Amino acid sequence: MTIQANGSRRMPAGLIALTLGSFGIGLTEFVIAGLLPQVSLSLAVSEAAAGWLISGYALSVAVGAIVVTAATSGLSRKSVLVGLVALFVAGNLLSAVASGYPAMLLGRVVAALCHGSFFGIGSLVARRMVPPERASRAVAVMFAGLTLANVLGVPFGALVGERWGWRATFWAITAIGVIALIAIAALVPGWAGAVDRTHPAAASGLNGLRVQLRAFRSAQVWLTLAATALGYGGMFGAFSYIAYTFTRITGFSSADVAWLLVVYGSGLVIGNLAGGRAADGNRDRTLIVSLAGLTVTLTAFGLLAGSPVASVVLVFLLGFFGFAGVPGMITRVTDYANGVPLAASANVSASNVGNALGAWLGGLAISAGLGYTAPLYVGAAIVLAGLVVMTISARRAPAQAPYRDDSSLSPDTAPTT
Repeated sequence: MTIQANGSRRMPAGLIALTLGSFGIGLTEFVIAGLLPQVSLSLAVSEAAAGWLISGYALSVAVGAIVVTAATSGLSRKSVLVGLVALFVAGNLLSAVASGYPAMLLGRVVAALCHGSFFGIGSLVARRMVPPERASRAVAVMFAGLTLANVLGVPFGALVGERWGWRATFWAITAIGVIALIAIAALVPGWAGAVDRTHPAAASGLNGLRVQLRAFRSAQVWLTLAATALGYGGMFGAFSYIAYTFTRITGFSSADVAWLLVVYGSGLVIGNLAGGRAADGNRDRTLIVSLAGLTVTLTAFGLLAGSPVASVVLVFLLGFFGFAGVPGMITRVTDYANGVPLAASANVSASNVGNALGAWLGGLAISAGLGYTAPLYVGAAIVLAGLVVMTISARRAPAQAPYRDDSSLSPDTAPTT
């Protein structure tokens, strides 16, 4: 059955609600970096233990993205999103009132469990609210919240924490989560979050899980996930040590790092939106260009890291090309996975695995005495591998169009679950 999706060219209010949710979740991920010294002192734990508030979050994202999405496959996606944001609120509330380190870590883990599934399931709901030819742009708008959180997260946490204490930061994020929960419940239309009961993956329990896992038999799904992990891994591996590059190689002061990170974050925001628009025109070409641009940027950065002017331009391009492929990767993997939510969430997990791999390899390069430009070259090599994978995937892509989940339901024909 072929049904036209919502044809309005206005930005749906429900999409703005999802963007607010992604902003809150993004704040939770990034804000802790600027609060670690305060949290470590307040809870009387070492810096290494405090670091697990970041690492534990990332690991929980990777696991939760798969487990939570699989467990909720037969439920209304709107209802699941509301539940996930409620989980996010509970986790941040627990962090805000935590009396000790174990409770704080538990709060971080609880908040992280919603992260991957929210972006995976939310991306499917977002693309349903617009015509099929604007699917990647809809995903980009939703992810704009995450990119803005990347820009504002650390300075926001540092500012609020400095003035009112680190707990106030988590109270503020909890409030944002409550607003996002109300907005999603009120503004996301039921038809956009309804499950197409004719789709085998809508079955509950083991049957639904088997159908979702069956989608991973597609070589295109695995190639896209690999390209995602390598692209993210190369960018994050370089970015993890960018402050050292700026201060030890370029000659910037520690105080300069804050505004340089804003330049990087601005690149993320613009690259995400530009990449979403370009992917709706030619998705595979956009993904190849973004990975090629990222490879060139990282290589040039390594060569020109001693130049302040070049470094400012290149850190912007690092963010731009680093996120330009995100919307297209998500729509690509879900299309080739026959629209199952587990694939979209797996893409989030793949990016987190790539982040961990890139940061680890970049650290090894520094430990080996290769200097603070080494992570840039290591990142370029990782992204180059992703470019090769994406090129192979594009060349092997079937001639017929992949499944389009965004065209299966409409406001007139979908159930109002």
